[in-house]
Amino acid sequence: MATVIVVTNQKGGVGKTTTCAALTGIFRSRGKRVLAIDMDPQGNLSFSLGAEDEGHTIHDVMTGECNIRDAIKTTHICDVITSNILLSGSELELTSARREFILKDILKTVRTSYDYIIIDTPPALSILTINAYTAADDLIIPMTPEILSLQGIAQLRETILAVKKYYNKKLNIRGILLTKYVKKQALAKDVEEMVEIVAEQLHTVVLKDKISVSVAVAEAPAHQEVITTYSPGCRAAKDYIRLAESLYPEIAAKVK
Repeated sequence: MATVIVVTNQKGGVGKTTTCAALTGIFRSRGKRVLAIDMDPQGNLSFSLGAEDEGHTIHDVMTGECNIRDAIKTTHICDVITSNILLSGSELELTSARREFILKDILKTVRTSYDYIIIDTPPALSILTINAYTAADDLIIPMTPEILSLQGIAQLRETILAVKKYYNKKLNIRGILLTKYVKKQALAKDVEEMVEIVAEQLHTVVLKDKISVSVAVAEAPAHQEVITTYSPGCRAAKDYIRLAESLYPEIAAKVK
């Protein structure tokens, strides 16, 4: 039965897509069956994982136009369900009484086929985001060590707590992940102290494994590679491997 991991933050540019892609690459390198789902209408995860922009998308799956298995595309990295701009209209299209549970119900048919399902979310608190939280086992919240990024986390708190209360009591907030991190920067240290307070309010932690700033992180998507294969020796790649092994120690036992 797959573990469903959702990577989320309503602020853009904090490393959601990079984190999703890195985790898929690491899990696959350890022999795990992985499905990546792009819930962002911008489709950045789809592109980063080398999935072609044709055929059925998550929009078609969510609106009942196709079966989830018909939307799965296989790339050199993992299986992917892509997204496109049509998904931005979901707020108006998804109007059923159980609209918060659409994704969760759909995933029941494929959870036994994978070890991990990783979901990238849009930079907005929409019905798409709520569907992802409702379907999730684990939530990872990346943020950059900046004041504006911290404000985004504070706003995210209310939505997460509401979903835990009404739709998914078992939602496990694994922690806040600091990305683009420069250890020696005074601002990073100051923000980290404030993030600890927000983490407490969410009943979670600031993850000890932080992701270092790296040019390779920005370059990898252009080559449709994940950071751990594009530049395996860079600090950010090593950071992501430590993060994955720390959160999911079962993958450390088998290296491909």
